[in-house]
Amino acid sequence: MKNVEIIGTGSCVPERIVTNDELSTIVETSDEWISTRTGISERRISLGENTSDLAAKAALEALKDSKLEAKDIELIIVATTSPDSYVPSTACIVQGLIGASNAACFDISAACTGFIFALNTAAQYIKTGVYKTALVIGAEVLSKIMDWKDRNTCVLFGDGAGAAVLRAGEEGIMNTYMASDGINGREFLRCFAAQNKNPFMLESLDVKDKITMNGKEVFRFAVKVMVDSIEKVLEAAQSNIEDIDYIIPHQANIRIIEFVAKKLKIDMSKFFINLNKYGNTSGATIPIALDEMNKQGLLKRGNKVIFIGFGGGLTWGSVLVKWTI
Repeated sequence: MKNVEIIGTGSCVPERIVTNDELSTIVETSDEWISTRTGISERRISLGENTSDLAAKAALEALKDSKLEAKDIELIIVATTSPDSYVPSTACIVQGLIGASNAACFDISAACTGFIFALNTAAQYIKTGVYKTALVIGAEVLSKIMDWKDRNTCVLFGDGAGAAVLRAGEEGIMNTYMASDGINGREFLRCFAAQNKNPFMLESLDVKDKITMNGKEVFRFAVKVMVDSIEKVLEAAQSNIEDIDYIIPHQANIRIIEFVAKKLKIDMSKFFINLNKYGNTSGATIPIALDEMNKQGLLKRGNKVIFIGFGGGLTWGSVLVKWTI
């Protein structure tokens, strides 16, 4: 069975920066309230670009970094909870925008863990020889499904996209772990789609088509599963935390990451953090952070890196990668 390596990364965020102070003019909050509770100082908000637009730009950057052309891509998977449309998939729209004429395309919905689920899915196709090269994208325009009157959620999220090109190789992804709990946790973080309305119903359900979240439950869940996910992926690879050069966590809340570091007894310097600039971009946080690290030259060949995420569903998971670029 083949291994899978990451050979290129890319990212794209909207130009519009919205600071905490600016948010305080539309909702009851303050820079101090947001920054001390979350670590977020600002976020990027789309002024018209849809999810596929950001995804396509991130994809082109990743292709450039990998020195491949769009026609070389055989599989495109987009992880998103804010697609352009129900049909076609965002992946198919991206295919058209970048001209990836030889690719099979589909979306994955796993909330903030989406990139990890998509990465693992693409890796299985490559490992089993179905495809040789894949493009995996995490992309969100969460601003279009945000309740801008709810200060508990609107201060947290932002828009953006990140992408990675995968191909068969000798080294790369060492191990993966994925899990879900739709039994006990599906109510904690959700956003309903279209209501069920048809001429045969006596009455329709009144559902909220904006993001809602039970922050305390999500916080408690996040700390637990992030620690578990890191330990499980290390155990499966017969590695330990001292072997890891970097951890790229889902960028949701600095306090969550601090709690995880404390429980694992590791220094915060092992975590790459950029949530202060972008907030929580859901499935895009990990690939945006990965691209920043790659472009800044922080990742060296042979480095061992863990991607770790959690999100609505509930979903969570991790990926252990040996960097090969």
